[in-house]
Amino acid sequence: MSTPAAPRPSLPTPSPTVAATAATTATATAPTPEAVTPAAPTTATPRRGLLDWRVRFAILSVIWGFSFLLIKVGTEAYAPFQVALGRVLFGALALLAVLMVRREPLPRGLRTWGHLTVAALLLNTAPFSLFAYAELSIPSSLAGICNATSPLWGMALSLVALSEDRPTRRRFAGLGLGFLGVLTVLGAWHGFSGVDAKGTAFALLASLCYPIGWIYVRRTLAGTPGSPVALTGGQLIVSTLQLALVSALFTSAPASFPLWPTLSVIALGALGTGMALQMQYGLVTEVGPTTAQMVTYFIPVIATTAGVLVLGEQLSWNTPVGAAIVLAGAALTQTRPAPGKPA
Repeated sequence: MSTPAAPRPSLPTPSPTVAATAATTATATAPTPEAVTPAAPTTATPRRGLLDWRVRFAILSVIWGFSFLLIKVGTEAYAPFQVALGRVLFGALALLAVLMVRREPLPRGLRTWGHLTVAALLLNTAPFSLFAYAELSIPSSLAGICNATSPLWGMALSLVALSEDRPTRRRFAGLGLGFLGVLTVLGAWHGFSGVDAKGTAFALLASLCYPIGWIYVRRTLAGTPGSPVALTGGQLIVSTLQLALVSALFTSAPASFPLWPTLSVIALGALGTGMALQMQYGLVTEVGPTTAQMVTYFIPVIATTAGVLVLGEQLSWNTPVGAAIVLAGAALTQTRPAPGKPA
């Protein structure tokens, strides 16, 4: 749930990484799961992909939108920590394969790997585990909507963490609107009845991890030498080691490997955290981070649709209405007034 270096984090996706974070920081204040490397040159000539960028944008939206469904299916056979482990493992293998083909080295230096360790914890290990735990008790559609609150958390954190990026009145309004959307999704007027509080809290906490991670990356890894694939691959390797240790300590080895849950975890990692990242790198280079990050607004829509049509999850009117309000608020938090105009 990345591009050229710039000083600020952007919108989220289900699989954010160091490279993605540092790359899209030039145009927003919250995440996009997974953009360009801190050291990538901004003057590189954009290269067109084999497919039109609109087609790749649609494919990326579907891959990341379906991530929450894949998590749900994976938890039917595996413990949440194991689902998260499989996700980062297969994502790392996919990126390592790319590095081998390109003959690119992994990042170097103890300082870089130390910061990647913290980034892996904040952007992969913790949120991936929390989302998996959340989906033990909440629908995948609700988890996808909670993920869309990351820009709102990012804007709130910018009040204290990013002094050079103070919120405007418009972005304050976006934060309030987004909060109203969350209350609508959860059915606050019914006393939140029918909503699992623990699972929802886990999902919201997972989305909070992303902007915290982006702020950390911005302050410690911006300008670090290395390609997006190398930095992201290194981050996922560290996350794999972290989750392997946690899984060994707190879970038992799976007794079997059922087909669909296993394929879901593999797809979640290889596609959602491997191929999708590569696709977004290309999009950011070709059409810019502002357009590329718009994928964020399609993720909850696709996650909700997939949950209802594929998993048969129930959908009441307040879920899509609240999700639309959340996305409208998130969009407002990303706007900036034109030069010379008041906020």
